[in-house]
Amino acid sequence: MMAPEARHRRRGPRPLPLHLMLGLGRGMAAIGSTGLMPSPSGSPGWNGGWPISKPAQAEMARIAAALAAGGHPPEAFRAAVIRRLLRADRALLAGIAAYRRHPFARDLPDPPAIWGEGEARILDYQAPGAPGPLALFVPSLVNRAQVLDLMRGRSMMRFLAGQGVRPLLLDWGWPGAAERDFSLTDYIAGRLERALMALPGPVVLVGYCMGGLLALAAALRRPDRVRAIGLLATPWDFHPTPADAGRARAAAALLPGLEPLMQATGTLPVDAIQTLFAGLDPFGIPQKFRAFARLDPASDRAAQFVALEDWLNDGVPLAAPVAREALGGWYGANTPMRGAWRVAGAVVDPGALAMPAFCAIPHRDRIVPPDSARALAARLRHATVHEAAAGHIGMAAGGQAELALWRPLLDWLRGL
Repeated sequence: MMAPEARHRRRGPRPLPLHLMLGLGRGMAAIGSTGLMPSPSGSPGWNGGWPISKPAQAEMARIAAALAAGGHPPEAFRAAVIRRLLRADRALLAGIAAYRRHPFARDLPDPPAIWGEGEARILDYQAPGAPGPLALFVPSLVNRAQVLDLMRGRSMMRFLAGQGVRPLLLDWGWPGAAERDFSLTDYIAGRLERALMALPGPVVLVGYCMGGLLALAAALRRPDRVRAIGLLATPWDFHPTPADAGRARAAAALLPGLEPLMQATGTLPVDAIQTLFAGLDPFGIPQKFRAFARLDPASDRAAQFVALEDWLNDGVPLAAPVAREALGGWYGANTPMRGAWRVAGAVVDPGALAMPAFCAIPHRDRIVPPDSARALAARLRHATVHEAAAGHIGMAAGGQAELALWRPLLDWLRGL
C-alpha cells in the first residue's frame, strides 16, 4: 500500500494545467462552434469577434433550423449543453482526484544488474544458464524502462523469463551530467555498443518504440554481437500520410521555442515532452480520466490504469542533442525514410541487415502510425511481421498484452 503522504506526490496527468485546459477548452469550443455561447451583448454567438468557419456556420444554421422546427428555444438547448459539459468537467476532476489518492504502489523488486555505465544498467531477469535465448530489450530514452516490467501479472520480462527465455532489460536511467551532452551516436555507437560487448555472446536485440531505432542502428554496426532483432512499434516513415507529415513538421517547428529550455537544462524537460505527446490526441487524457472515475477503485482494471499512469507521468528528460536530432531530423526532415539518418557517419539502412527480424505493428497505435512501422518492415530482408490487435502501450503492458504480443514474440524467439 502507498503511504498517505506518498499519494500526494502524484503530479499527473502531466502537465496538469494543460490537460485541465484541454478538458475545458473542448466544451467551450463545442459551444462556440454552434453559435450558442452567450456573449456580453446577450446575442447567441460570438460572431462579432470570433472567427467561425464555413462548416461551423453551416452547422449553426442546421442546429437553429432543427430547434425552430421542433419548437425548442435556443436558450433551453444552450442550458442543456452547458449542464452536460459541467457534468463532464466534474467527471474529469473526479477521475484525477481518484487517481491521485489511489493506494496502488509498484512493489516489484529490481532483478540484479549485470552491467552498468554512467546512469545506465542492464537488469537480468533470469539466472545464467537459462535454456532459452538471451534477449536484450532496449526501451525508449524518454520513458522509464519499467513499462516492460510494469506490475505483477503485467510484466513482459517476467513472463518471458517464466517461459525459459533469459530477458535482459537496458535501463537508460536519468540523464546525468555526462548524458546531457550525448547525441544519438553517443547512445548507439557508444553506450549501447559497449553494453552488447559486455554480454556473454550474441543476443537477440529487441527495441520498443524509439528503442527500436537505437537497436536497429546498433545491430547494423555490430552484427557479430546481434543474432536477430525484434522491433516493437518502431517508427521509420515519419510522414506516412499528409496528415502525419503535417503533425511531424509542426512538432519540429517547435524546436526554436524549446531552445531556451534545452540551453538552460541541457535536456528537453519531461513536461515539454508530455506536451508534445498530448498533441497527438489532445482530448484523450481528459476522456480516459472521466472513464477512470467510473471504475471500481478496488478492481484490477483500476490498479492497471494507475500503474500505467504512474509510468507515463514518471518520464525522463531527453538529452538536448538527441532532442534536436529526433525532432528536427526524424520528425521534421524524415531522415530515416529518406536514407539520410546517420550514426557515426554511416547511413542506417535496414535493407543491409541480413539477420532475422520480428516486427510488431499495433493496429491502434496513436504514437507510431502503423504505416510508419510497416515501412520499416518492408525494408528488412528477413522480417516476420506481426499485426497486433492493440495500441502502442497496450501491446506491451495492457490487459491483452500476452495474446497481442508476448506469446507471438515468444514463439518467434523459440523458432530461432
